[in-house]
Amino acid sequence: MYRPDESPDPHRSPETLEDDLTGLVEQARQQASEDPFRNPVLTIALAISRRMDRGEVTEADLDGLFGSLRLQALEERAARLRGYVGLDEGAGDDLDAAVPLVIGDAHSGESDFEAARARLERPRFAAVFTAHPTFGMPKAVAHALAEAASLPRAEERRGRLAAVAGLSSRPDPVITLNDEFAQARHAVQHGRAALDALNAALLRAARARWPDRWSELVPQPVVLASWVGCDTDGRTDIGWWDTLRYRLESKCAQLDRVLAQLPDDPAAAPVRRLAESARDAVERQLAVAPKLGDQPGLDVVHRFALALIIERERAQTEAGPLLAALDAAVAGAADDEARLALCVLRAGCAAHGLQNGLPHFRLNATQVHNAVRRSLDRDGDPIDPAQRRSHLTAINALLDHVTAVPVDFGALAAERASAARLMMTIAQILKHVDGTHPVRFLIAETETGYTLLAALWLAEHFGIGDKVEITPLFETASALEQGVHVIEDALRSPHWRRYLKRLGRLVVQFGYSDSGRYVGQIAATFWIERLRFRIGELMVQNDLTDVELVIFDTHGESIGRGAHPASLKDRLAYLAPGHARRRNREANLKVRLESSFQGSDGYLMFGTAPLARATVLRIVEHVFAAGEPAPDPIYDEPDFATEFFTGVRQSMGTLVDDPGYAALLGTFGPSLIDRTGSRPVARQSDAGGPAAITHPRQMRAIPNNAILQQLGYLANSLHGIGLAAARAPDLFRDMRAQSERFGRAFSLAQHAASHSDLDVLRAYIDTLDPGMWLERARRATRDGRREEIVAIAAALDRLDLAPRLRRLFGRLTHDHLMLQSVAPDLGSMSVRLTLLHGLRLALVHRIWFLAVHIPDFRPQGGVTRESLLERLLRLDVAACLTMLEEIFPVTPDPTLGLNFGEPPGPRGVGTYEAEHRTLFAPIGRLFALVREVSGMIQHEVGAFG
Repeated sequence: MYRPDESPDPHRSPETLEDDLTGLVEQARQQASEDPFRNPVLTIALAISRRMDRGEVTEADLDGLFGSLRLQALEERAARLRGYVGLDEGAGDDLDAAVPLVIGDAHSGESDFEAARARLERPRFAAVFTAHPTFGMPKAVAHALAEAASLPRAEERRGRLAAVAGLSSRPDPVITLNDEFAQARHAVQHGRAALDALNAALLRAARARWPDRWSELVPQPVVLASWVGCDTDGRTDIGWWDTLRYRLESKCAQLDRVLAQLPDDPAAAPVRRLAESARDAVERQLAVAPKLGDQPGLDVVHRFALALIIERERAQTEAGPLLAALDAAVAGAADDEARLALCVLRAGCAAHGLQNGLPHFRLNATQVHNAVRRSLDRDGDPIDPAQRRSHLTAINALLDHVTAVPVDFGALAAERASAARLMMTIAQILKHVDGTHPVRFLIAETETGYTLLAALWLAEHFGIGDKVEITPLFETASALEQGVHVIEDALRSPHWRRYLKRLGRLVVQFGYSDSGRYVGQIAATFWIERLRFRIGELMVQNDLTDVELVIFDTHGESIGRGAHPASLKDRLAYLAPGHARRRNREANLKVRLESSFQGSDGYLMFGTAPLARATVLRIVEHVFAAGEPAPDPIYDEPDFATEFFTGVRQSMGTLVDDPGYAALLGTFGPSLIDRTGSRPVARQSDAGGPAAITHPRQMRAIPNNAILQQLGYLANSLHGIGLAAARAPDLFRDMRAQSERFGRAFSLAQHAASHSDLDVLRAYIDTLDPGMWLERARRATRDGRREEIVAIAAALDRLDLAPRLRRLFGRLTHDHLMLQSVAPDLGSMSVRLTLLHGLRLALVHRIWFLAVHIPDFRPQGGVTRESLLERLLRLDVAACLTMLEEIFPVTPDPTLGLNFGEPPGPRGVGTYEAEHRTLFAPIGRLFALVREVSGMIQHEVGAFG
């Protein structure tokens, strides 16, 4: 018979409980080493569950324990962040150290003014702030982490973090696009301040070296950009008015920055008047802008459009007048300190125009194809090899006769094709907000040159062909293979070649998220580097060495999505290896590097002034590194490299197509993680609504990777390496020891191993195996427990997951054993992280024990007790509790006691307070604890998704 647990007062301190449980972990691991048939993680979960049964561990005890574990995880993460950006190493955050790297040492003979100007005034790197659903921690915790990481002493960091250790590790309950934009703006503001400090250091050095000419310099070696509010890939919830409003807010921040930094010098008065007038005009435009989430009527859109047009001249639409006023102020400044402040301000405006950060817009290739199809009057798929040539011929013919059409807000409001609407939005931003710099137009899932030419036609059609940087994203396995052919097909078009010559740059984007989960993260870096080589060769072959090559590496903040875990220095070198950069120099290619900083994890590196300065200095050290890289043997063994990384890719491809892998990711994995951003969990289509997920390919890369983190095995950073290495184990060991490039890449797998444990993964898999539960039922001694376990086993048997999951586990184990044989120094999961997994499994099991006591009920809306129980096994707890509240109301029937003029008919007269108190409320509390553990695991791993 079911008897709810009592909840006595906590009986011990969190520290004592933690010591007991970590001792339990160590004991279970020792026993498992002697008994290979024992799973230590299930042993831990069972022991904790039994202690909870006996009242020895209560929910209140767990609250205290979680506070202690949370504080330790935050302390270690703050220390890692401080070390990652190099605050305690070398120059730390002293940006004066950048001077000899950028403009040369005054005593080295590298003091030619024009040579220094060329190095200073061409942007070499852009830090791009991206959003995605990766806001996995509360804003308050993120700010505290950044502030703690900026403190040099451990005890100071502990004091700062103790104030937030009692807060939840789960993300903020509601995360809107406005929240994401505000967090990005917070990071960008610190980044802009760091760039100002960098430029000030460079200008002070130039003043000492060239006292008569230093104020001519406009340094901008590093710039900032953002796509928050401009990324419409896979989502339909961002209106064009939202994008315009965010651009106006960015413009307002830039004008506020100008006004705040202007020196109190009479020469600056014209600049102040111009900036104040522009800022006031922008604020008037913002006052009538539709708010986020609105579906504004035509009258609201009309009023907003008129404000943009009426205030256009006062608001300024490009930075030219402001820069001219700053030039005059520099010339007329009363002293060198005022002149220096004005030069720093001018540099920031020259680099970013009338924006706080340069805008990036993003959508996918299908949206571009759909927008052009109506003008092309051609059916079929341009990716289909049988139709590739005919589509290329047709789009070139369309480009032969393209004419620009006027764009107005009425046409924009009426447009339904998403790519055309976005291109028109860009045209209006360039016309009415800021047209200083070309705008980045990123196209996800580009797999044919037709996509680039179609985007060019759209840009020319709307009159902005010279103001849009059309950028293919190469990320999927097929795109990495076909990327060179995409560029080749585009370069065969005279329209594309002329476009590149006019624009002066070719921009390509490489993605590490999807590539990592499809071909394996370590293999992805090889295929991406190979594609970079081929694109450089194409530029030389097509006489495009006078065109700048911009390489934008887009990645997350976890190893599974391309962020190197060792340090920011290693991260930058992993993305842009020295050998690749040397090849570009030898080919006389001008290259600009760009890299993403994503969500709350990425923004931490710009979370305070010291962190931002250190981050910018590491970037400068990377971009302006002196000397040539040492020879690397991985490039001398192309056969080994190709076969090794091809092997990893093949193994990952087989894994992704394994039905057990989809079952592992999709059963209760999605329910382990909270929503971490404004973007829909499932991709949306232009037709609206989420797309069904039936294969890992249809799941977004971020939750895919987050689920692997939560299940304790980072397959996309580990799997396939063992089998590939076993084919040439001696050469594999040599490469690890002698190749900097290969060793740096393999260290990702080592780091993944330190957060992975096959025992943990097996515990989750066995939890879904009815056989394990029946074995447990045989040994159950608690009253009523055997019946609970048998009911769970029966429900799991209906799901029929175990055979697929067992085969999957065998596949993963086989490869991991081979990896251990060639790399015995792999890391292992910490005791604390293992304990978190054991705790969460105990909580999941207790939810299931309660779930089997839900009373039977008549089917309601197609929901039966059986289907509800199966959903609870998948941890779809929130939705199930909502249904249970309707099925078993806690409030009486409001019609009771009312006279309806007829004899009363039968109705339910009872309420279900007991079920809510003993079943539904405990399930809700336990599930909140499950999600809380997920948040702590995120801190242990170091990033979300």
